Amino acid sequence: MELSNLSPAAGSVHSNNFRRGRGHGSGNGKTAGKGHKGQKARSGAPRIGFEGGQMPLYRRLPKRGFKNRNSLDIEAINISELERFDDDTVVTIDMLMENGIIKSPKDGVKVLGNGTLTKKLTVQVNAFSEGAKAKIEELGGKAEVI
Repeated sequence: MELSNLSPAAGSVHSNNFRRGRGHGSGNGKTAGKGHKGQKARSGAPRIGFEGGQMPLYRRLPKRGFKNRNSLDIEAINISELERFDDDTVVTIDMLMENGIIKSPKDGVKVLGNGTLTKKLTVQVNAFSEGAKAKIEELGGKAEVI
């Protein structure tokens, strides 16, 4: 299958080439689907959301805050959480999920330096705070950024 072979499911797409206002026999003659008279039957009908000059709903409602589309959802764990692993273990994100330390890291995992660590570990996550990196390397372990 190639992109040039793709087509929508049968009956899911309607042609927009339907000729309106070509007599009663066409099934869409006389008023051409616009009903009888009124503003919406004329050319230059108002845009979507226009309320006849009244302040439209989208301008009446308050606008608050903003959502930064470049923000990352990084899950943070403290170095004390790594204490449950054995000496000389390579700690990965998958191992952290298996042990229930993190749920589902969307954009990554960062290790913070809160707490104490007494074991030599090789930790492979997306980011480390300076304190966490220092504590891991102080015991002879490795803080590897993946």
